Amino acid sequence: QVRLVESGGGLVQAGGSLRLSCAVSGSIKSIADMGWYRQAPGEQRDLVATITGGYSTNYADSVKGRFTISRDNAKNTVYLQMHSLKPEDTAVYYCYADLLTYGSRWNDYWGQGTQVTVSS
Repeated sequence: QVRLVESGGGLVQAGGSLRLSCAVSGSIKSIADMGWYRQAPGEQRDLVATITGGYSTNYADSVKGRFTISRDNAKNTVYLQMHSLKPEDTAVYYCYADLLTYGSRWNDYWGQGTQVTVSS
């Protein structure tokens, strides 16, 4: 069974920083893309940032220059460093991983979400 466990969310003032982590565990054979999405109340879930197995990154325009995604393949962990946070960054942040398990095929797996709240 695969688990994605996020941590690092919380309450921060505008202009502050947070670092999210997402650790993947289970019977994993390989991980391709990893990334972060976020969902504000009443809104759809939107892409924040992705990183490939080759460390190529992609960011939503709204976070470019403020957020940095990275990964540690030895730890099966993806990170999201967030700087200059704005109230509009307030959302539940979800990590995902496109991975291959032993005896199965490639699938996307999601974490349970971590709340980020930015006060003005």
